[in-house]
Amino acid sequence: MIRDILAHPWFGTWLAVLVAVPLALLVHRIGGLVLRRITRPAPAVHAMVVNCQSPGRLVLPLAALLLVFQAAPDDLRFIASVRHLNGLLLIAATTWFIVRAISGFADGVLAQHPSDVADNLQARRVLTQTRVLARTAMSVVIVAGGAMMLMTFPGARQVGASLLASAGVIGIVAGLAAKPVFSNLIAGLQIALAQPIRIDDVLVVEGEWGRVEEITGTFVVMRIWDDRRLILPLTYFIEKPFQNWTRHSAQLLGSVFISVDYGMPLAPLRAEAERIVKAAPEWDGRFFNLRVTDATERTMQVRVLCTAATSGLAFDLRCSVREGLIDFMQREYPQFLPKMRVEADPAMAAPAQVQGPAAA
Repeated sequence: MIRDILAHPWFGTWLAVLVAVPLALLVHRIGGLVLRRITRPAPAVHAMVVNCQSPGRLVLPLAALLLVFQAAPDDLRFIASVRHLNGLLLIAATTWFIVRAISGFADGVLAQHPSDVADNLQARRVLTQTRVLARTAMSVVIVAGGAMMLMTFPGARQVGASLLASAGVIGIVAGLAAKPVFSNLIAGLQIALAQPIRIDDVLVVEGEWGRVEEITGTFVVMRIWDDRRLILPLTYFIEKPFQNWTRHSAQLLGSVFISVDYGMPLAPLRAEAERIVKAAPEWDGRFFNLRVTDATERTMQVRVLCTAATSGLAFDLRCSVREGLIDFMQREYPQFLPKMRVEADPAMAAPAQVQGPAAA
């Protein structure tokens, strides 16, 4: 029986497999330990190496098997199918390896720029660029890996050749069908590089105020102030106007408008507004003023400007100032709240007074 085994055509190949696979796993083990040690000073590369541990455990043995099967005699039974299967597995494992490498590098970059700090403008810029570019790169790698696997089948190559024969019509149809996909892909690259929006930016879009919660490869998720979610395609932020309240800084200048009667003295109103603003914990101490910005036939419009560190604090500060001024006027100057004046004509009122007693 031993002679039969030694005489089997596959004996040498399987013996090489039994040597190559453990050797590849040993190289993976030693190489992984060495790479993890030497990449510790570079957090992004270190995170990439750690993330590639699992797929690397498949790639190296499959690469070793590819060398063994390619060196095997061509007249071995089923050798072509074995080579094909090994090639498919190697392409899939390599695709997984590259995707994990991109994901690990992105995680390492993000770990160096935490966004849970007060001044997180730079961190949000890096977060947006890293996530969008990483997802785009991973999508390209997955599509390329799938295409390479399909091209290993002779039938797929024949289908590709037949499609090329009618490339004119197919190209037009495919172009129209893929237009939204490529538009979003290009828009994603523009957003990642030019950054009109970033993760956690405060936007006003379609009349809604909210924060950018997520940027994917095709759409943007905005968390509205009442916890609703507004979903918009990436192309929206390239083609249409919108407001970005945190484009260069999170600091904002808030405004409060109040209409008062012309008889309202401005000095006590200005003093009360200053007291309210300076006592508010939301005020960042940068700027404050009170001015009369408009005058109609019935009231004058008073505007209070005050600054805050973030848009949320600015909103709370505006509410506090508005409530405080209304309370102050109700308490101290209720007669100067906006009112509708109606005056009677004295010439018409006098006859009514004369005729009254006579009629009685």
